Amino acid sequence: MQPKERVPYSPIVDRPPLKLPGGARIAVWTIVNVEEWSIERAMPRTVLPPPFGQPLLPDLPNWAWHEYGMRVGFWRFVEALEKFKIKATLATNGSVIKSYPRVVEAALKADWELMGHGFIQRPMHHVENQRAAIADTIREIKSFSGKRPRGWESPGLTETNDTVDYLAEAGIEYVADWVLDDQPVKIKTQHGPIVSVPYTVEMNDIAMMALQHHPSEEWLRRGIDTFDRLYQEGEKTARVMAISVHPYITGAPHRIAYLEKLYEYILQRPGVVLWKGEEILDWYLKI
Repeated sequence: MQPKERVPYSPIVDRPPLKLPGGARIAVWTIVNVEEWSIERAMPRTVLPPPFGQPLLPDLPNWAWHEYGMRVGFWRFVEALEKFKIKATLATNGSVIKSYPRVVEAALKADWELMGHGFIQRPMHHVENQRAAIADTIREIKSFSGKRPRGWESPGLTETNDTVDYLAEAGIEYVADWVLDDQPVKIKTQHGPIVSVPYTVEMNDIAMMALQHHPSEEWLRRGIDTFDRLYQEGEKTARVMAISVHPYITGAPHRIAYLEKLYEYILQRPGVVLWKGEEILDWYLKI
């Protein structure tokens, strides 16, 4: 099926109002993305172009840029989220379980949710056997945490026309790849519906900082503007706001304070729930 066959067009103004518990207007969830970048391959993204414009392997400077996030930046997230008593959703490559067990251990200790993020950090289009990669990711997460992941975010949000069928077949209940709405929607698959929990490419530090090269303070300005509008609209029908961060980007010392200030701003407002992805899923399935 093509995407438009899986998700029929539905204007948000034509839907019955969605209500959050306690009269809340907006559910905010934070996704912390942790990945393994193999030094043997070209890097998924770069901060430094190669000299003379020719790709080089091994790509040490760009590999080390990412590695900084796992060694240092991630722990800034742990401290910041603990400070505001927020529990995140950890989108993790299956291979991270063995390569960076200390990171996953800290997420579990903080009662974060674990969400599948592909087995290795490469587009799903380049994965030779998607079913096997999905199964391997689920197995690694379950073996470490004792619980199967309920959610999935593909590397780079990439899917082929079959990916969501494979995910539903494997028992995944929600995905974050379909950035097409401010409310959860059901996606048709060959194995029953799977839920799209609203994710973001706008409040995502990859797009904002690594690709668009905005100054660090843009994170806070755009975050406040996004929250204010969704909060206003949530008076009529509930909205979902996603905050997507990566340790090697927002975990940098010149950016982390703007994430903290955004949480300070959000928490000043009544009628806000800060949930994990699976909590948004459970709410939506009950209404």
